Amino acid sequence: MRTLAILLLFISLLQGESVLKIATYNIENLFDLSRSGYEYEEYVPNTKAQWNLKNYRIKLKNIAKVIKDIDADIIALQEIESLVALKDLRLTLKQQGLYYQYYKIADNKNTTIKVAILSKIPFIYTKEISVTKSYKYRNILEAKFKIKNQDLFLLVNHWKSKAGPESMRIISAKTIKKRVQELGKNKNIILLGDFNSHYEENKIFVRKRKHNDTDGITGINDILATKKYKDRVENISLKNYAFYNLWYDTEVKDRFSYIFRGKKETLDNILISQELINSSGIQYISHSIESYKAPYLFKGKNIYRWQVRRKRPHIHKGKGYSDHLAVIAKFAVN
Repeated sequence: MRTLAILLLFISLLQGESVLKIATYNIENLFDLSRSGYEYEEYVPNTKAQWNLKNYRIKLKNIAKVIKDIDADIIALQEIESLVALKDLRLTLKQQGLYYQYYKIADNKNTTIKVAILSKIPFIYTKEISVTKSYKYRNILEAKFKIKNQDLFLLVNHWKSKAGPESMRIISAKTIKKRVQELGKNKNIILLGDFNSHYEENKIFVRKRKHNDTDGITGINDILATKKYKDRVENISLKNYAFYNLWYDTEVKDRFSYIFRGKKETLDNILISQELINSSGIQYISHSIESYKAPYLFKGKNIYRWQVRRKRPHIHKGKGYSDHLAVIAKFAVN
């Protein structure tokens, strides 16, 4: 299957198309070194936890290495505290040889962590979409691009964690659905980020009473209507503002971006609208979806996350990357 994806990519290039690489990456708590009062306990700077300049620079360097190795044209990021942290990451990337001229963070609301975008392509606009006024919900970041006279809309998400019930993730999903309907049909739309939802959340969460407070209805599968479309992308025809989850376009064994207690999960997802399937403009390249699984991102059978002593007192060890893997997809631009 990997060979087929490479062949399709090569054919696209021969046909005079350019390739657009888009990624999403939860970088696990990139906090700056200023005290805002919103930090998690272990990220209050210059305390016994040792979240200090030394460890901050190591974290920036390590995350920048991953992003540089991916080298996406546009990368959506989750779990950034501030514009300062985003700019420091951008500078570290530039020092490593990868320059993102355009950047934006969703910082209209002082949530502890936020979503952001780094891009080589200029924005037509960016805007924040408020899910609710509550600080329990992070704003969604919308960005519009113009690529070879084609409009492309990205909506970057970080939904409520599994510490909360499914009803909270449904609220975010309904906000997206409303915005998509405002944008209208026949638009190139990509929903991406950390949805804190498995691509078949409707199958796995019904066993967990703490999560299932919605009679089996899920945000990702039901509100965004992804559960109806489980075939490979070339056989899909979406209807009624439904989205296709690209995880269905790769092998089952490769569908993961997170490992929890030894179980592989897909908290991070990339969903696309019908216009990005079999389009003459911007088109998803079949079987190009993957999580970035460089060997250095693993420690044994687990993802090599940023190392912090989990018991109090929390202490940063200055090693590791993130508890998530980045997810990547490629698109041909005619």
